[in-house]
Amino acid sequence: MYALELAGEDDRFAAAEAESAATGVEVVAPGLATATAVTDRVRNLAYTRRASELVGRTDASVESARVLLDACEFDRHEAASEGDVESASDREGTEPDRRQTVAVRARDVRDTAGIDTQHAERELGAVLVDRGFAVDLDDPDHELRAVFSEDTCLLGWLEVESVRDYGTRKPTDRPFFQPGGMDPLLARALVNLAGARPGATLLDPMCGTGGVLVEAGLVGATPLGADAQRKMARGAAENLERYLGADDRATGEWATLQGDATHLPFPDDSIDAVVFDAPYGRQSKIANLDLDDLVAGALAEARRVADRAVVVGDRSWAGAARAEGWTIEGEFERRVHRSLDRHIVVLR
Repeated sequence: MYALELAGEDDRFAAAEAESAATGVEVVAPGLATATAVTDRVRNLAYTRRASELVGRTDASVESARVLLDACEFDRHEAASEGDVESASDREGTEPDRRQTVAVRARDVRDTAGIDTQHAERELGAVLVDRGFAVDLDDPDHELRAVFSEDTCLLGWLEVESVRDYGTRKPTDRPFFQPGGMDPLLARALVNLAGARPGATLLDPMCGTGGVLVEAGLVGATPLGADAQRKMARGAAENLERYLGADDRATGEWATLQGDATHLPFPDDSIDAVVFDAPYGRQSKIANLDLDDLVAGALAEARRVADRAVVVGDRSWAGAARAEGWTIEGEFERRVHRSLDRHIVVLR
């Protein structure tokens, strides 16, 4: 088993995204989940910070965590190989080699447990020292995570951390900027929900400035973008060149074009997943189409070219998606500011 430290405030949304990189995900306390197995794709998750091989679960007290750790049998902890990480059941009883250094990091998730984290680190560190381990707080070989939330504590050896570099791709810092660009953290979550990964092709038929495409490319998928406005398609290409590289465009690793989301120039079943952020308001500015007709047409075309999609809007498009033959896998609502909520619908 593995412990997942979730980010953000919406644990259901975070857990849904985590399922793109883990199996058997279950939220067990605010900001905490468990999983039966994880993969290296945890590094690409937006709303999961860390995955740790689970030592055990107990109530949220330092004494209980110490008793749990003291009861463990310590043998050799094999480092995870690249790619899929074995389930905890395949690695039962494995902990750090006593010749390696360790450190304890404690966390009180959202300040819900009332734990003195420094005290927790000292107490748990003392258990490890008593068992013959050397402590290195700056650069340990292994890190024990003690994560407290409400009435729950999960202990685990850190396996993989997500890369938190979203601030380097703020919409205002891109070569091509237009107001209303999506935050890269949310864009990353959307492409993960859609199944973006190496070998997959992801299409955004209303690509705007290309934020979704950038995140899809950074997790290894092949991003394809279309937009009804030529300046947007060209601007998205500028942004993709910045973050993915011009050479990748030349070798077909990404592409953008001016195109109509309701009449896509792609063969049937040629795309792995579609993600788009529908226009907000009641009327589309694209070819004077009614917004309902535009989104319905885009959903129909997405259904023709792919078997998975994620659609975002200022209202839920679940009903329109069902009308076009999609099955609703999940629905989420995320607050942007007082006058705007984003509705996210995951389709298959």
